[in-house]
Amino acid sequence: MPLTRDEDIAELLANTRTIAMIGASDRPDRPSYGVMRFLQDRGYRVIPVNPQITGEHVHGEYVWRELSQIGEPIDLVDIFRRPAAAGEAVDEAIAAGAKAVWMQIGVVNEEAAARAEAAGLKVVMNRCPKIEIPRLGVPRLGSFAS
Repeated sequence: MPLTRDEDIAELLANTRTIAMIGASDRPDRPSYGVMRFLQDRGYRVIPVNPQITGEHVHGEYVWRELSQIGEPIDLVDIFRRPAAAGEAVDEAIAAGAKAVWMQIGVVNEEAAARAEAAGLKVVMNRCPKIEIPRLGVPRLGSFAS
């Protein structure tokens, strides 16, 4: 079952440091653009993943083609993809050793969620961290060593 209790979601967010964002955009009118900036402002390291803009930078971070290229531990994979494409993103998250997947508002894929949970990942579905962090009172994270 995806996490639904406020306490569980708050704990996941409080223990997360590095987020890979699949479907990150360099376009200010896209929701992922604003969510990425919000998460960075809250102290998270957000690594953008988008094959259409690989090699560019969004909010100061290099954009990767796929999760497997990142080469550092990923706590949470934030998925900005259509529900039908979320399964592929979840499979990438499992292969990359991520600890959790977060499917954005409108992204519901029960089969992908079940695969992630079977692989030991925590799952949040049909929610947005930009909404949940202030709602749950998750404190701002400290700064990171570069």
